[in-house]
Amino acid sequence: MTAENRSLASLLRGGGLAPDAQTDFGAFLTDCGLITLEQLFTARSETRHNRASLNDCILAHGWVDPLILVEAQAAFLRTGRADLAENPPDPELVALADPKHCLRYGALPWRREAGEILIATARPELFTEFEALLPDSLRPARPMLALETEVQGLIADAWRDEMTINASARVPAAESCRTWERSLHMRVPAVLTVLLFLVALLSWQPRLIFGGLVAWACFTLVVAAVQKGMALLAYLLSPAAQPESPPMVRRKRPVVSILVPLFKEREVATVLVQRLERITYPKALLDVVLVLEENDSVTRDALDGVTLPPWMRVIVAPDGQPRTKPRAMNYALDFCRGEIIGIYDAEDAPEPDQIDRVADRFRSAPDDLVCLQGVLDYYNPRQNWLARCFTVEYATWFRVMMPGMARLGFAIPLGGTTLFFRRDALEQLGGWDAHNVTEDADLGFRLARHGYRTEMLVTTTHEEANCHFWPWIKQRSRWLKGYMVTYLVQMRSPLRLFRELGPWKFIGVQTHFITAISQFLLAPLLWSFWLILLGFSHPLQGLAPPELLLATARLFLGVEVLTIIAGLIAVSRDGHRHLLFWVPTLHFYYPLGTIAAYKALYELIFAPFYWDKTTHGLSLKHKRNVSSASL
Repeated sequence: MTAENRSLASLLRGGGLAPDAQTDFGAFLTDCGLITLEQLFTARSETRHNRASLNDCILAHGWVDPLILVEAQAAFLRTGRADLAENPPDPELVALADPKHCLRYGALPWRREAGEILIATARPELFTEFEALLPDSLRPARPMLALETEVQGLIADAWRDEMTINASARVPAAESCRTWERSLHMRVPAVLTVLLFLVALLSWQPRLIFGGLVAWACFTLVVAAVQKGMALLAYLLSPAAQPESPPMVRRKRPVVSILVPLFKEREVATVLVQRLERITYPKALLDVVLVLEENDSVTRDALDGVTLPPWMRVIVAPDGQPRTKPRAMNYALDFCRGEIIGIYDAEDAPEPDQIDRVADRFRSAPDDLVCLQGVLDYYNPRQNWLARCFTVEYATWFRVMMPGMARLGFAIPLGGTTLFFRRDALEQLGGWDAHNVTEDADLGFRLARHGYRTEMLVTTTHEEANCHFWPWIKQRSRWLKGYMVTYLVQMRSPLRLFRELGPWKFIGVQTHFITAISQFLLAPLLWSFWLILLGFSHPLQGLAPPELLLATARLFLGVEVLTIIAGLIAVSRDGHRHLLFWVPTLHFYYPLGTIAAYKALYELIFAPFYWDKTTHGLSLKHKRNVSSASL
């Protein structure tokens, strides 16, 4: 704070700038010389159209230092300021409050004085609502103005253990995989027993067992082809559902909180801030929360050299287990201001008007639509062959398959980013399963089970394609392990799942998960049919009729062609047409998923909650290397 600001703060504290009875707070700020008349006009215009207070607008623009604004508001309201740094709150009073209410209203019991409880509050306009939630032992209460950063910091310290535990167990146990922690000692012997049994069977009847596995692989191949074909036809033939017309009287635009989990992001942390600054949504309504792990000095050091805009802040999740992205988001959720909660990844570059589209859609949507999923794409598709194939795969999934499945009425697994939720529904479901390494797919099906809908939104976020062999394997193995975990959790009670989803969505869950997992694990058995197509004999020759083997080989080839057709359709639009030539090479790309699937299967048994972190920033290194080589 400058010397001029310190002197102004002292003057405000001393009452030297007392407001006139007829003056509102905005005029008081102009009288104090803190803002200009033009700035006041701008702020008032923003409050008319948005759910933002005058303070929110002023702080978002950076016109007044936060401490000076608190001092000014305390002087205007003729109340005091709670200097929480110099005078910490009474621990006995703090223990009587509810941390969720304290965070939601930006308030905290501070001290007792003359028979009253003084409440340190950063949002005095919400004090009456907060007071109504207080127990009788904390009444009567009187507000004292405080910095929101100080209030939130003290809340985090006071309830650290409780909030850390809660972040790991927000989802009801019946819908979470966290109970598996207690079964490791039983799981390993059971798996070894099954493996010994399979080895014995293979030794006894190798061709028969091989034939049975091939039959299952072929069955799931047919099911996957039917589902993919139906989704492709639905995408091509069925028009996208038109959103309902907005109501005649439109509500004010809401505050949107964006969670951005970061972990050891040396390369992308600073670039991320620059990309998010391009968002056009009113900054007074934007609450970007960078979520860091307590022991992550790498990202913290990277951010130390960056000046964050006023609408962007850091929340540090206390160290705990499991150390996963969903646990960190669960912790940060209570610190959010918004009624809409969004998620971006560290390397994301969203379209500038994306949040505007999200807010507009939610304002006109029915109450059961609680989740919007944007389209994910890549900004480095030319880096190498792996990046090209990954871009084709993403384009096929997000631009063709997911819209097609949504139009068919199936529940869809969510992507991990460019997701937006109504906060009340997200909190009702308990947020994310902290122990599931694909918390996004899991949440998508939990939403459907509770009667909520997800809709694809036509807006794109560009990410970085994981374009190096081993980082790609690690990322894909985490996704496949999470798929396995999600399916096993959802199928704990098949009858209950059937009742909650209904027959059609229940079938969709079965076909999606079973085929995805089976196809990756049993792909080598299907590859054996290339022997027939190339004129060689097949291991099942003599066990199965030659006509059946030939028909199966042709089916296998037909599914490969269907995959290529879907890929060609997905990249035929502007921006990705240069990838048309590379689509047929997906035949050599998807086998990498088999390696990842067996890694996932191993971890499912021995390390189900291990989060194999995705490596980000590889494209940034590539650009630097190319630039250096051209000098």
